[in-house]
Amino acid sequence: MPETYQNYIKGRWAAARSGRVFENRNPANGELLGLFPDSGPEDVNDAVAAARAAFASWRVYPAPKRGEILFRFGQLLRERKDEIARLMTMEMGKVLKEAGGDVQEGIDMAFYMGGEGRRLFGFVTPVELPNKSGMAVRDPIGVVGVITPWNFPIAIPSWKILAALICGNTIVFKPAKDTPLCATKFVELLTEAGVPEGVVNLVHGSGPNVGMPIVQHPDVAVITFTGSNETGREVNVEAARRIKRVSLELGGKNAIMVMDDADLDLAVDGILWSAFGTSGQRCTAASRIIAHKAIRKELEERLVARAEALRLGDGLLPTTDVGPVINDAAIQRIDGYTQIARKEGAAVLTGGAIAREGALAKGSFYRPTLYSNVRPEMRVAQEEIFGPCASIIEVASLEEAIQVNNGVAYGLSSSLYTQDINRVQRAMRDVATGILYINAGTIGAEIQLPFGGTRGTGNGHREAGLGAIDTFTEWKSIYIDYSGTLQRAQIDSN
Repeated sequence: MPETYQNYIKGRWAAARSGRVFENRNPANGELLGLFPDSGPEDVNDAVAAARAAFASWRVYPAPKRGEILFRFGQLLRERKDEIARLMTMEMGKVLKEAGGDVQEGIDMAFYMGGEGRRLFGFVTPVELPNKSGMAVRDPIGVVGVITPWNFPIAIPSWKILAALICGNTIVFKPAKDTPLCATKFVELLTEAGVPEGVVNLVHGSGPNVGMPIVQHPDVAVITFTGSNETGREVNVEAARRIKRVSLELGGKNAIMVMDDADLDLAVDGILWSAFGTSGQRCTAASRIIAHKAIRKELEERLVARAEALRLGDGLLPTTDVGPVINDAAIQRIDGYTQIARKEGAAVLTGGAIAREGALAKGSFYRPTLYSNVRPEMRVAQEEIFGPCASIIEVASLEEAIQVNNGVAYGLSSSLYTQDINRVQRAMRDVATGILYINAGTIGAEIQLPFGGTRGTGNGHREAGLGAIDTFTEWKSIYIDYSGTLQRAQIDSN
């Protein structure tokens, strides 16, 4: 019998009030990994009540002590890195080495945010009247609703939850239904590290039955969401109706620009990793290759040869280069874009097919795919596919490359391969994305720098780095008048 897991509310593990459960299966072979609570609004109410009650004491718990808990969590995550990476590969498919990188990002974030417990800097500034001082400090906001996707089931929760916790907020956490096991282990380790009862609460279930009730709950002050643009818009509208703070990290249509002076060996390595790592299921995945006409043909030939050598399979096997996509619905959506590409006149250089033979028969595998003869306005060059597919677009100059790069509804990550410092400087000025890599692919962000994008990629907030602290705190300005007389600010300063 598969193990049955539970929600975590007010320091206790409990089934959904309805008693319903859902299955969690391995996308590589269909293996049943466990049963999880199919929760509803009543479970959300319990979790929010627990988080609200815990906020009163957690907000005044000394921030350095909060940091010590995060340090312990990071150490526990480090000790169990291999175990959790293996579970992640079984649950969502990425190859084992990539899963280890996902866990490492959580470790890094725990230590980084733990250090913020001794900073959380405000500032002191001069004021315009004598015998008076002025300062600004950060306050926690309250209960934070955390809604995360399946593709980075440790890293993304760590960006959100650890930043919110160090600031003194409490948490109601809804992970994706495709990765409930990683979320459960994440919360288990937080509890073992010493997070008090009610400070972190975990509710499994669907978006309509759990996610939206969290967004709509009057006692949830902040929503932090990573997912699709369609769902993000709904979250944003519902949060706006209630004047809640909301941080959105949504889609990407990221491009690698390869100039005629690029190191092609390096560029090919970067493209393959960015386009096909995690089977293309990253918001920063490279789904457009913008190639200078002088090297486009050679680049295509190199990419096809390397892509066709990639081995599909279970991510636990050391022989596997590309694991499965998350489920069969994703397979159908990805293959639908290949059909769209053909109808629009693009050529499929390699891939473009579901893989069902042999050991792949029970899994959700799609062959690494390259489209050529792609025009910038084609749907495959404009819409997020979220699979192992990349479109090759020919341009005649850096200026045209940047125009094509910027000419989509998203603005997350970009990359430029060139050996010309002047081109680098122009790209740094003119590329309109939140992240820019020079002579590296579009993936590999580090936790000490802000993560997020422009246009349809989000709503201006940033995750990781100090930008995350801004999402989860309010500024409080404090004036102290020790003059012993009434001073009327601008009236008496003239």
